[in-house]
Amino acid sequence: MANTTLRSSRNSVFSFRLFVSAITIAFLFFLVFSILFTSNTDSSDLNLGFSSRLDNGGSGRRSVLAVKTDPLKPRLDQIRKQAEDHRSLVLAYASYARKLKLENAKLVRVFADLSRNYTDLISKPSYRALLDSDLVSIDVSALRQFEKEVKERIKVTRQVISEAKESFDNQLKIQKLKDTIFAVNEQLTKAKKQGAFSSLIAAKSIPKSLHCLAMRLMEERIAHPEKYSDEGKTPPPELEDPKLYHYAIFSDNVIAASVVVNSAMKNSKEPWKHVFHVVTDKMNLGAMQVMFKMRDYNGAHIEVKAVEDYKFLNSSYVPVLRQLESANLQRFYFENKLENATKDTTNMKFRNPKYLSMLNHLRFYLPEMYPKLHRILFLDDDVVVQRDLTGLWKIDMDGKVNGAVETCFGSFHRYAQYMNFSHPLIKEKFNPKACGWAYGMNFFDLDAWRKEKCTEQYHYWQNLNENRTLWKLGTLPPGLITFYSTTKPLEKSWHVLGLGYNPSISMDEIRNAAVVHFNGNMKPWLDIAMNQFRPLWTKYVDYEMEFVQACNFGL
Repeated sequence: MANTTLRSSRNSVFSFRLFVSAITIAFLFFLVFSILFTSNTDSSDLNLGFSSRLDNGGSGRRSVLAVKTDPLKPRLDQIRKQAEDHRSLVLAYASYARKLKLENAKLVRVFADLSRNYTDLISKPSYRALLDSDLVSIDVSALRQFEKEVKERIKVTRQVISEAKESFDNQLKIQKLKDTIFAVNEQLTKAKKQGAFSSLIAAKSIPKSLHCLAMRLMEERIAHPEKYSDEGKTPPPELEDPKLYHYAIFSDNVIAASVVVNSAMKNSKEPWKHVFHVVTDKMNLGAMQVMFKMRDYNGAHIEVKAVEDYKFLNSSYVPVLRQLESANLQRFYFENKLENATKDTTNMKFRNPKYLSMLNHLRFYLPEMYPKLHRILFLDDDVVVQRDLTGLWKIDMDGKVNGAVETCFGSFHRYAQYMNFSHPLIKEKFNPKACGWAYGMNFFDLDAWRKEKCTEQYHYWQNLNENRTLWKLGTLPPGLITFYSTTKPLEKSWHVLGLGYNPSISMDEIRNAAVVHFNGNMKPWLDIAMNQFRPLWTKYVDYEMEFVQACNFGL
């Protein structure tokens, strides 16, 4: 009985506890639901109030809570940024349009006007106040109007750019192409100058084999002076016999001078009637004597002398020698600086000191050097004789001094190319369209020369040109001046030029020529010679001479 009562009491306590817990949970659930319902109602009322104000179009101010839930400040900043970006774009197009010098100037003005429109828009007082406002005081209606006007301008801007894009892009491409062409031309000019300078060095440097030959010949001259010296000997009468055929060759190149004589004699019908007057400098005199003493050249008479043997050629008489003493002229020719040597590519070759060498200017003193002769044929050392030349002595010179082949064609090789016709004296005395002629093979009537006093004319003009204002240095311009009205044109087949620079000369023209001339930088004894023309010269080199073989010449 007691046990039954105890179990009943325990059940009652458990039921009570369960009931209390249920009531507590229900109360808590009700409390939470009430709080959530109240919060949702308040928020809904607030939003509805703000929306009604916006929809009515009023200009009321937004509360702090409204700014947090509907941010207009970032929207304002975005509109402003779009306006400034398009303004910058328009300014960039306008700037490049001016740089490119677009043909349509109206387009440049349109870009400038668009840029001013953006500036004026942002500078309006109402919009300036809007942009300067804080987060609390943004005027919504002003914001909408500002956005509208910005969008209109952006639309116009994009339309203008779209219409101008093709023209703008084409002009930009043209300008870029011009800039590229200019840069390439600058590089090309620089490369040409460097190439010209390198070519000049290659052309004017002495090859090792040629230097070797001169040294070995000089060694032979020193070892056997009695065999080669003409001192104390009576000159052969043939050297002054006006009835013979006389040639003048002025050179410091031993092998070149020997080729001229050898080619002339191998193609001569009566070589024993020909006399060669070879003049060199003191340094090469011994080598030249040995070269022409060791061979008989088919019986031709050969005189070898040095410039210094002609005592009248001194600085008191010869303008070139006097000018050579000038410090300015020495600096102009002998200052070995690359930047100075390449300033004037066209006339760079005239800076070569060889143009002040007396060997180059001896041609103006032929009557005084050979007073007993009536006629003489002048030959450069870079020519090859292919035919008997005695026919030149049969030509009627018509009282002229210089017989030469003319080189002009079209507007090329006229006097205007050799002299400064802006100088009043040159302009007064000479015709710029007068035809030029070539040195290399010139037939001179020495009697007519003396009559016309050509050497005095040469001195007169050479003295006037001491400061190089009448012509660039060289011997052709003063020759053109000295023999201006006293030159007789010869048939072109007597003298074919250009084998030292022009690869397009026809072989038929070369075969028909009496004399071929390797004028230019590509001399036949250099590695840079043109292969198609070199055999014309090498076949007259005396390869059987022991000194030529010892120096490996031509290998």
